[in-house]
Formats: sequence, structure tokens, C-alpha cells
Amino acid sequence: MRANRMISRCPVCSEELVVTRLRCGHCETSIEGSFEVNRFARLSKEQLEFVEIFLKSRGNIKEVERELGISYPTVRGRLDTVLEALGYRVDPAAVEEVAQGKAGRRKEILDALNRGELSSEDAIKQLRNL
Repeated sequence: MRANRMISRCPVCSEELVVTRLRCGHCETSIEGSFEVNRFARLSKEQLEFVEIFLKSRGNIKEVERELGISYPTVRGRLDTVLEALGYRVDPAAVEEVAQGKAGRRKEILDALNRGELSSEDAIKQLRNL
């Protein structure tokens, strides 16, 4: 039996959902009550994949950059969104620093395209990875 991915937010009001029933897929035992949702259930599929790569790389941002083919500011930005989704406060100055880094990187890519150092396909690929 294939199970669907559990959602953690109400599709109507966006508040956090509470799990009220658990069932064993093997013996069909059911348990009812009120259970907390794991913080990681709040993450999107893409965020979970990012966390897996980050952990596999032991937090080495250079390794994450290489494996995902994205820039340092993009890695930091994705890490910040994961932290926020897990309920941690992210320093707004750090978010602004990453945003400025993205804008600078975007300009570098467009300048390289303008000088003919990048093909349009490569520029689009790099801009999408920001």
C-alpha cells in the first residue's frame, strides 16, 4: 500500500493540523488521540531533498553548491527558508545579505551573456538556479 505524503497545514486556513489517528499497515491496529506533527513534516519535498543533501555533505556549503549546481547565496537562501519552515527565526540582515548576493550574481550572469561569454541556454540555467 502506497501512502500519500502527510500535510501539516490546513488547506482552508493554513493553521497547523493535528494528527488524531494512527494505524499499523501490518496488523491494522489503530490508535486515536492527539499527536504532534513532526517539524520536518512542515517542509516541502524540495526542502526535504535540500536537507538530505546538506546533511549528506555534513553542512559543507561548497559541497552542497557542487552537488546542486547552485551558488553560495542560493544555498544560504534555501537554508534560511528551511529554518523558517521549521519555526526558527532567521536574522533579517542575513536574508538581506543573501538577497543582495543573488542580485549581484544575477548581474554577473547577465553581463557575461552580454559579453558573449555565456550562451543564452547557460545563462537561463544559471539564473534558474539562483
